[in-house]
Amino acid sequence: MKIKILSFCMICLLASCGGSKDNVDTEVLEVRPKVSVETATRQTVDQINTFTGTIQAQVSNNIAPQNPMRIGKIYVEVGDHVRKGQLLVSMDTTNLAQAEVQMLNNRIEFERADELYKVGGTSKSDWDAKKLSYQVSKSNYDNLKENTTLASPINGIVTARNYDNGDMYSSSKPILTVEQIRPVKLLVNISEVLFTKVKKGMEVEITTDVYGDRKFTGRINIIYPTIDPATRTFPIEVRIDNADESIRPGMFARVVLRHDTAERIVIPDRAVQKLTGAGDKYVYLIKDGKAVFSKVELGRRMDDRYEVISGVEEDDAVVVTGQSRLNNGTEVEVIK
Repeated sequence: MKIKILSFCMICLLASCGGSKDNVDTEVLEVRPKVSVETATRQTVDQINTFTGTIQAQVSNNIAPQNPMRIGKIYVEVGDHVRKGQLLVSMDTTNLAQAEVQMLNNRIEFERADELYKVGGTSKSDWDAKKLSYQVSKSNYDNLKENTTLASPINGIVTARNYDNGDMYSSSKPILTVEQIRPVKLLVNISEVLFTKVKKGMEVEITTDVYGDRKFTGRINIIYPTIDPATRTFPIEVRIDNADESIRPGMFARVVLRHDTAERIVIPDRAVQKLTGAGDKYVYLIKDGKAVFSKVELGRRMDDRYEVISGVEEDDAVVVTGQSRLNNGTEVEVIK
């Protein structure tokens, strides 16, 4: 009796296993990861490089007399806008007054000697000596006059003041610094591989940390003709009109240079994954129903798409959702 019961149980178990074959196959199909894909396309892409530099004034002038002397009055403060020819500083006039007296006396002596020389009343050597004394004293007076009233040589803004009224000026620091900031310039070092692609007058895009996403326009004004053998770069000077004076000397800036176009493979940014613990990027391609791991080299990002330098071919199907469950060779179910 026990043997019959055991046989009956085994028969039931076998029947149960045999009847569930379709269910097992269904479960195997259902565990295939579901992914969605997009097709890699080829399109014309602007070739862009970004370089960094520091904004500089177009012109920077240090305002100071030629020789040490006492400061009479400073007429401007830091931040003041000044015009070309505007009086900025008056120095003490004591030395100027003495030089003027000396110059006038020497002029009188020379004029007297000149009249005598015309009628033969004095020698040529005496006439020459009087003329030389007058010329030297006049030159000294003119020089002192120029260095006693200091005017701005440019339209600009006062960016430094190092003395107060009544101080004794020394040559260690200028009294004032005046800078032209309309326009400003930016010097950047460019990779030598772009030497033949960069042209004078080329328009560039400029951004700064101060203004975030605000974009400014500049133009290449100077291309330096030699390449630094140590860095393999060459400098260019970018001119920025800066009509509203938003950009100031000393600001950190980025220059975006569009120098060419190229036919590139483009894929959605959702397809790109990053290897954990490394900076390498990769995608999964679908080939014969399986996910295939492919390391990629990316170019620039364009909104929600990436330029691909290598790792993906035109018309490849790249996975854009469902990557978290994939390994190289995983069989997948592609959904629309």
